[in-house]
Amino acid sequence: MPQKKARIKDIALLAGVSIGTVDRVIHNRGEVAEKTRVKVRRILKETNYSPNVMAQVLKLKKRFNLVSLLPEPTIDNPFWQKHPLGMMRAVEELDVFPITITQVTFDMQSEEDFQKKAESVFKLKPHGVLLAPIFKSESIAFCSKLSREKIPFVFVDGFIENTNFLAYIGEDIFQSGRVAGQLIDMVTPEKNDILVVNIAKNLQNVHHLNNRTKGFFSYFEKSGRNKGKKININIPYPSSDSVKVAIDKVFMGNPGIGSIFITGSRSYLIALYLEEKGLKSINLIGYDLLDMNVKYLKSGITRLLIGQRPEEQTYKAVKKLFEFLSLHKIPEKIEYLPVDVVTSENVDFFL
Repeated sequence: MPQKKARIKDIALLAGVSIGTVDRVIHNRGEVAEKTRVKVRRILKETNYSPNVMAQVLKLKKRFNLVSLLPEPTIDNPFWQKHPLGMMRAVEELDVFPITITQVTFDMQSEEDFQKKAESVFKLKPHGVLLAPIFKSESIAFCSKLSREKIPFVFVDGFIENTNFLAYIGEDIFQSGRVAGQLIDMVTPEKNDILVVNIAKNLQNVHHLNNRTKGFFSYFEKSGRNKGKKININIPYPSSDSVKVAIDKVFMGNPGIGSIFITGSRSYLIALYLEEKGLKSINLIGYDLLDMNVKYLKSGITRLLIGQRPEEQTYKAVKKLFEFLSLHKIPEKIEYLPVDVVTSENVDFFL
């Protein structure tokens, strides 16, 4: 016969205290004598007490308004189309609870637009914010204001230390760069050179690309068999013409390049260049399972892709914010997701 689930009033009776005292111990608020607190906690443990989460939240009758501030998906960078899918899945699962999420997007090529959209977030009076901190200095200023307003925020796609963030869900960016370094080291002839390509207008302020690049180069400081040059370039604008001009120039001065690592989502631009030039022997490694990237992976022009699980990031971010706001549950500060190494042979399992 199944054991009857313990209720708060059962715990109170066993401890010889009021229901209010038990409630204060459970939620760690209010004044409770230490001896009483220890006794109540012991009984909670002995009875395997677990709260009725749904009943508690529904009883609040308070609507939680979450706001996301993420880059706007574009034709040339549809990576950010996947993040809203994870948020909507979380909201659908929490349908019985009073929760809404408003999506605010910004131009990934414009710090000014980020600042403008960040200000608009406060006008929405959010109870919690989900943020991709693409621009480092502007994100720090935004997070400082969120902290002053006592608005909890969760990072995805990268986090900034020394900000009062509630949680981060995503890859270990530096370590991901090291993984890319190891992968490219495995496929590059020992004496060939390796080219690292960043595509960003103001690279110094785009912290996730910088951290990946640092991780990549750190791998070769004490590891790796490749002895060739490591060439690092930045292309400010994400267009085929910009890529062609920049890569042509690099190849003219460095004919020994055997592999290319692109730190962001636009590896398809480099793949297109290699395809048009007939450079099938060069290994290309990039990020994200965009349709255009997958196309070149399957055709063999791209050697490997690294996946970041964007839907899982935002799904978990919404859940953590909701549990914190409704149940005062402090989430794990940093939750690193696995680094997915995707080949032409296993790519369909990830789609």
